[in-house]
Amino acid sequence: MSDPLKLGLAGLGTVGISALKRLVSMENELAIKSSRALRVEAISAKNKNKDRGIDLTGFDWYTDPVEMATSDKIDVFVELIGGDSGPAEDAVRAAIKAGKHVITANKALLAKHGNELAKLAEEHNVSINFEAAVAGGIPVIKAIREGLTSNNITRVYGILNGTCNYILTRMEDEGLSFEECLKDAQRLGYAEADPTFDVEGNDTAHKLAILTSLAFGHEIEVDSIFLEGITSITPADIAAAEELGYRIKLLGVAQKTDSGIEQRVHPTMVPQDSAIAQIDGVTNAVAIEGDAIGSITLSGPGAGGDATASAVIADIVDIARGLEVKPLGRPASVLEPYKRARMRAHEGGYYMRLKVSDQPGVFASIANRMAEQSISLESIVQRKAKYKVEQKSETNSKDKNHQDVVLITYETTELAIRTAIETIVSDGHVVASPQVIRIERL
Repeated sequence: MSDPLKLGLAGLGTVGISALKRLVSMENELAIKSSRALRVEAISAKNKNKDRGIDLTGFDWYTDPVEMATSDKIDVFVELIGGDSGPAEDAVRAAIKAGKHVITANKALLAKHGNELAKLAEEHNVSINFEAAVAGGIPVIKAIREGLTSNNITRVYGILNGTCNYILTRMEDEGLSFEECLKDAQRLGYAEADPTFDVEGNDTAHKLAILTSLAFGHEIEVDSIFLEGITSITPADIAAAEELGYRIKLLGVAQKTDSGIEQRVHPTMVPQDSAIAQIDGVTNAVAIEGDAIGSITLSGPGAGGDATASAVIADIVDIARGLEVKPLGRPASVLEPYKRARMRAHEGGYYMRLKVSDQPGVFASIANRMAEQSISLESIVQRKAKYKVEQKSETNSKDKNHQDVVLITYETTELAIRTAIETIVSDGHVVASPQVIRIERL
């Protein structure tokens, strides 16, 4: 058996402790599977005296992760600190320059600096493995980077944030508001005290940017992703989706178009009988479409200490086995510059919910505005609003009855929908912000 592969682990949060415990408890089995012993030599975290439920006395302790990253005592630097800059970035760069392989679960770091880190790793002949950065315990990085390498991948989409999926599932099951379900998610530990990064779609966007690069051979590009979160979704939308044969999921979608790569994150109506619609709670799922495989869907735990540690350790084992794969699936020098497809050119079906004055001629006016943009309607539902909207002006101080008009369109463009909504609102019949949700007919 070869000499032990010596590891330095930075970051002792939930994932770091889970990884450390598994590396210690499964030492013999992992050595057999790797044909090489995996030995944690050093660890780094802020507080040495904190009780973490595991004996740390047998490991070299570093307060500074950069110092550990460059130590001659380790072969592999495992970065579980988090953050797109600061100690995590500094330590990863230092490790690469010192000739150390890098394992990271840091999606934010990769989304922001992945292109240059991949190039730097190739220059220093080391690996960067990051299975744990996307979808936790689901081996989607390995699937795209290795298992599907002979495919021409045309689309990747998925549920990449367990917090959002849990909230939407609860809203559907219990008929509760977004705010109520968010509080429940926070109580259970599924949502942060400040949930903005999750519920506004940023977390999903970081993961999508990584998948897009691997799938299509382009540089990572996160800043131009079209982004909408789930904070505006209401029980009325959930109920309408169910009535119309859909479920609402926050999807990250990347696909090739004639004008470039389309990357978008937004609430999406998906058919109730589709594979992605069956994914509930904190579970994640990723669907990949290719010319050889057709379509496959991978699902499983997208977060959590043990699930994410499983992915981290799989990456370590790959290095122990001598498996070398370019960080982004191909040499950094041949990655294509990212060419963005404009969102206004996106084509698809749309759900629109308009709260309008209950007056004669309103619906005819809406229909005319849709026709002006050549938008064909698949279905129309009109119902009395379940509540009244109070008019704030002095001349309209009394409550007035209103109705919800729900429209499902056939395929049209984003630009046509936006233009139609602007003109409908300008006509003065709409009494609340219009709701628009894109439809994926999978």
